[in-house]
Amino acid sequence: MSIITSPQEIQGQIGSGTCVTIGNFDGVHVGHQTLIKTLNQRAKQKGLYSVVFTFDPHPMSVIAGQTPPFITQTQQKLELLQKMQPDYVLCLHFNQEIANLSPEDFVEIYLVNGLNIKDLIIGHDYTFGKGRRGNFELLQQLGETHGFNVEQLQAIIKDADVVSSTRIRTLIQEGKVEEAEPLLGRRFQVSGKVITGQKRGGPLLGIPTANLELKDELVPKPGVYAVWAEHEGHDHPAVANVGHNPTFGEEALSVEVHICNFTKDIYNHELRINFVKRLREEKKFSGKEELLTQIHADIQQARDILDSP
Repeated sequence: MSIITSPQEIQGQIGSGTCVTIGNFDGVHVGHQTLIKTLNQRAKQKGLYSVVFTFDPHPMSVIAGQTPPFITQTQQKLELLQKMQPDYVLCLHFNQEIANLSPEDFVEIYLVNGLNIKDLIIGHDYTFGKGRRGNFELLQQLGETHGFNVEQLQAIIKDADVVSSTRIRTLIQEGKVEEAEPLLGRRFQVSGKVITGQKRGGPLLGIPTANLELKDELVPKPGVYAVWAEHEGHDHPAVANVGHNPTFGEEALSVEVHICNFTKDIYNHELRINFVKRLREEKKFSGKEELLTQIHADIQQARDILDSP
């Protein structure tokens, strides 16, 4: 499996043609996973190469100048797409020139001439091209013109509602990380470099914490969470505080993580935090002793949750 940034990189390798799915795939949730599994099966049946076609940056950031917060940043999204094992992931740099293309021109340039497409599989709500005119009906017409088949999959329903990036994003922003997990097919994750914090966790409270310099735009609702801290491929039970540290009068949003029974120096290391369950709201305490009592209770509650099968 290869990650490419242009169709030209594989034009000499796809003589038999490709089976393509295209989208932003924010979250790579179970709906996206079903789409890519279908893509791989169809490509194998027809002797084609499977291609997942996505974009960076998100098209709406170019077209509208703003986007909702992302469930997955580009690096994590590409890692998750790789795990689905298509033959190629095409991550095309999206710019204003591409935004201005009509659906007809986009299909001809990138799918027909670029990828020698034979089959296209899209999600239930996919649209593209200038004015978002590129819908299923138009793609069927273009398929007849250029000689490729088009299939649109039905939405995936869980708990009587459609699985979507918007639904997952809302759950996370409400702190309902355990409800988002079955829709994602995994736990929600944020990641970042461990940076020097206010030096209160270890020196002041005797409970060392790792302070993250976040690179993810979406964070759960402020509060205390039971989490798994992933460091160098190993998962460690941990407690995370997402919030503004009201006891110490701070305003900037931060994520601080206490990793249980962990003594390594991991400053400047990458740390990934996988959220399991929200324990409580963030609140202001009267002082150090009351805060310490609550932190120890949080750690025990998190361990009980993480130790349960």
